[in-house]
Amino acid sequence: MFPYLLTPSAYNKRLRRAAVLVAVALGDLAARAPSWWDELRLVDSTPVPCAASRETVHRSDLAGHAGYGYCKSHHRYFWGFRLYVLAAGDGLPIAWCLATPKLGEREVVAAMLDHERARLRPGLLILGDKGFAGRDFEELVAGYGARLLRPDRSDEPHRHGSLGRWRQWIESTFTTRKDQLGLERHRGRTLAGVYVRVAQRLLALAAAIWWNWEIAAPDKRSLVAYDH
Repeated sequence: MFPYLLTPSAYNKRLRRAAVLVAVALGDLAARAPSWWDELRLVDSTPVPCAASRETVHRSDLAGHAGYGYCKSHHRYFWGFRLYVLAAGDGLPIAWCLATPKLGEREVVAAMLDHERARLRPGLLILGDKGFAGRDFEELVAGYGARLLRPDRSDEPHRHGSLGRWRQWIESTFTTRKDQLGLERHRGRTLAGVYVRVAQRLLALAAAIWWNWEIAAPDKRSLVAYDH
C-alpha cells in the first residue's frame, strides 16, 4: 500500500496542496456533529507563535503577515498570529481564522462572523471574554439574531458576573489544542504552511469530537483513546 515513504519536503508540499480539502473536511464534520445544533457558541483567541528569535523574525517568509503580540494568560510577548475560533460547547470548531496580533479582537471576530453569517442561526448565544465589550459589537452580534454573553468589566454595572465556570469551557478547549494537538509546535515556515498545519489540528479535534458522538463517549472532547 505504501511503495515508498515521503521525505519531509514531499510531505510538506502535499500537505500544503491539500489545504482546501482539509478546510472542506473540517466544515463537513462540524455540520454532521450533533453539537452543531446547540444554541451555544464559544469564541476566543490564542497565540500561535512562529519564531523565537529576532534574527528568525527578520528572515522569515511570514514577515509582513505575522506580528508581535502579548499573551495575557502567560504574561509573555510572542511573534506570530492569533488563532480565533468559534466553537460549539463541546469544543467543536465551527469557524476559525488566523490574524496578526496587531488587529483588535472585536475587529477580527466581526469579520469572521460576517464571513459565517449564512451559518449563524437566530437565537444563538455567543460566549466571549471581556475583550468583546462594547455596544457596537453587541449590536453587530444582535444583527445576526444572536446574543453576546461576556463577563462584566469593573467599570460597568453588574449584569452577568465573572462567568468563571463557563469561561473555563473556552480555556479547556484551547488547552486540548495546545497540549495534545501541539498547536504551538506546528513548525510552519510559510503562510500556507502555518494555515494548513493549524487547520489539520482543528480537523483532528473535530474528527475526534464527531466520532465520540458516534460511539456515545461520555467526554466528547477527550482524545485519550487516540493519543498514541
